[in-house]
Amino acid sequence: MPLALRFALRELRSGVAGFRIFLACLALGVAAIAAAGSTAEAFRAGLAAQGRELLGGDLRISVEDRRFTPAERAAFQKLGATVFSAGSRAMAQAQSGERRLVELRGVSPGYPLAGKVSLAGVKTLDEAFKPDGAAAGAAVEQTLIDRLGLKLGDHIVIGNSPFVVRAVLVSEPDRLSRGFALGARVLTRLSTLETDGFLQPGLPDQGETARIAFAPPGVGGPSAPDPVAKALTRQFPKAGLQIRGRDEAAAGIKNLIRQLEYFLGFIGLASLVAGGLGVAGAVSAYLEARKPSIAVLKALGAEGGLIRDVYLIQIAVLAALGVGIGLIIGAAAPLALGEIARNQLPIPALFAVYPWPLAKAALFGLLAAAAFSLAPLARARATPPAALFRRDLTGRLRFGPEIAVSVLAFLGLAGLAIVTAPTPVAAAIMIAGVAFAFVLLWALGWGAALGAAKVRLLARGSIRIGLANLAGPRSAAKTASPAIGLGVALLSAVVLIQSSLLAQVSQVAPKTAPAMVFTDIPGDQVQAFDAVVRQAFGQPLTSKNYLRAPFATGRIVKVRGQAVNLDKIKDSERWAYDNDIALSAIGPEPSEANIVEGRWWSADYAGPPLVAMEVQAAKGANLKVGDAITVSILGREIDAHVAALRKVDWGGFGPTFALIVNPAALAGADLRNVAIAKTGKAGEAAVTRALGRDFPTVNVISVREQLEAATDMFARLALAVRGAAGVAALAGLLVLAGAIAAGARARAREAATLKVLGASRGQVLMAYGVEYGAVGLIAGVAGVALGYAAAWPVVVKVFEAQWSVDWGGVAALVGGASGLAALGGLLAALQALSRRPAPVLRAE
Repeated sequence: MPLALRFALRELRSGVAGFRIFLACLALGVAAIAAAGSTAEAFRAGLAAQGRELLGGDLRISVEDRRFTPAERAAFQKLGATVFSAGSRAMAQAQSGERRLVELRGVSPGYPLAGKVSLAGVKTLDEAFKPDGAAAGAAVEQTLIDRLGLKLGDHIVIGNSPFVVRAVLVSEPDRLSRGFALGARVLTRLSTLETDGFLQPGLPDQGETARIAFAPPGVGGPSAPDPVAKALTRQFPKAGLQIRGRDEAAAGIKNLIRQLEYFLGFIGLASLVAGGLGVAGAVSAYLEARKPSIAVLKALGAEGGLIRDVYLIQIAVLAALGVGIGLIIGAAAPLALGEIARNQLPIPALFAVYPWPLAKAALFGLLAAAAFSLAPLARARATPPAALFRRDLTGRLRFGPEIAVSVLAFLGLAGLAIVTAPTPVAAAIMIAGVAFAFVLLWALGWGAALGAAKVRLLARGSIRIGLANLAGPRSAAKTASPAIGLGVALLSAVVLIQSSLLAQVSQVAPKTAPAMVFTDIPGDQVQAFDAVVRQAFGQPLTSKNYLRAPFATGRIVKVRGQAVNLDKIKDSERWAYDNDIALSAIGPEPSEANIVEGRWWSADYAGPPLVAMEVQAAKGANLKVGDAITVSILGREIDAHVAALRKVDWGGFGPTFALIVNPAALAGADLRNVAIAKTGKAGEAAVTRALGRDFPTVNVISVREQLEAATDMFARLALAVRGAAGVAALAGLLVLAGAIAAGARARAREAATLKVLGASRGQVLMAYGVEYGAVGLIAGVAGVALGYAAAWPVVVKVFEAQWSVDWGGVAALVGGASGLAALGGLLAALQALSRRPAPVLRAE
């Protein structure tokens, strides 16, 4: 057995004493990364395993603003079993007069092709769809039953059509793939929607979806959805078919899972970095205790390489132990989550032990251990025997193999984080930010120590002693404040982003956004509609509380006379060119027009078509004022020139249309209108009842209810993210504990000397409280400042929300950091004071 290995194993027999903080720091960060990755992998596996059920078949084909043609239907049915569905938003009214918006969906016989519809009250869809005289049967969500005070067997009116509530709609297998719904879901036969006029051409939010279950490959069915999708696109090149296979059942959710996994994993990585000082401190403290052994070995002729290898083997074994503990915790945490909340998760998950997330977390942990533990080894290897016998392990750090490997490990940490990130550029920015913050906090710690050396001359008694300790060579400001500050910075950034976005949803949006949205207003009855709304509100309608405009959808098909080439438009800016977008026709310039370039046309303009375009939509094709575009609207193409570019506040009270044309451009078109209004709860209830009497086909959307639901969902998500960020703060506290433990021997001698010189227990406790409380205060204030700097651009630039500071949360973070650090100092003082002075001072 090699000599270095024999010596290392001999020393490891003493156990892990002195390495508990080392193990805790590594295990904490590795566990956070492993748990985030394993949970995300469980969700991905669940989506993959149930992809066919989530999609409702092997292939999902949708069109917007129209029904499928007979040729398209025939082509679909040749591929396998096919079912069709279509939907419409409408108002549901109970016999009591209560009304609510619903998402009415009709399905053809044979639905669902994959999975199962879960119902309460009946067993099959045929029973749920059984009519009662002229009333069609329907299954409705429990939320609608609760809000309208219904029970099974009751009759309701949706639009102008009667329905009977036959069953409670618990779940549909393809619900997740259909996305967000504004109202409660109601399921009925597709033929009911067709015969009752819900699918008439020209109504907003129309479209149809086909789901196809392939025949088995052995009897002529295709084996994979991708070739079929490409063949259908070639067969119907101008049909606008939106096709998804079973592997893309929830593409948006998969992307969200990946982003959340990286964000939570990044917090775990930051915890490793914050705990890195604890790793370095633990190694330094251990080598400090082993100085006599190192000195003897060197005096007997041992080379520096042997010294390094002896302790490198020990650190490697202990690092593997710490990583192993973290992997066990990280693998077990998702399994525990699955047992506790399996039936409450909105996304299917297969909780198991997944090798890749654990391997990635282990690699992060080992790289962190190498990055932070090799520098103390380099110092011990380079220190001469005489210095070791003098208890001096503070030799100059020279560049050597240990430092080279340490630098490579740091680069490996950064590279692995970037390679595994969904967005490498964003990951590089985040890593650079953490590195900058760490260096800044380290410099601040040294600056605080130098400042304490100056300020102590002005103080007296215990405060002076505490400041002197803060300025001394073992100052916790140099070792613990960077780690505590980084943890507080991450936690404060999460708190500030959460408080701003939560305030935007719960406070700012209700003041600036409409309380109600009305859709499907008949164009020939707008004056009567305005009168009903005015009477229900009990006040005049002004531009401050009411806005109504015609509504249509169209697609930009040409830019400057050339057909739109999507390949030349960034993916993030294609939304205005690869789909139909909302547009309107408005004469006089409205309030909140927000013109940034060009000008609005006059109220009586009747010349060639002009358009006011949303500035980001124009940016996609590099459009400027005066450029020509061609828009396909209602089956005809209109050539228009850009008269103005405007910034649209999509959540504000204004005309939120990507395109607005002058009224003459759509002259003769029978357009339905949409309207928005601001009112209180009483006005909302009054106008809902009034419209149920006079305009039952007009849809009423309560923005207030949607904001309340968004607030609840965001608060729950933010709680999980805040808990993850707390891991980084815990790492900082572990570093503080390590710094206290490493200096325990010196602190005991210091306390004994003070007691011999006449200091009371209270004075010693106050000195320690001042020292460590100052460390926590400095780290807390600096961390909050860094968190503020990181959160502000995210809130203002990325989310374009109003900046709002949770001062209570900020004060709690600073006070918590200072208080916990001071408590750690007091505990250290109590431990030192518990020992009698004489034995401590007689000890070597």
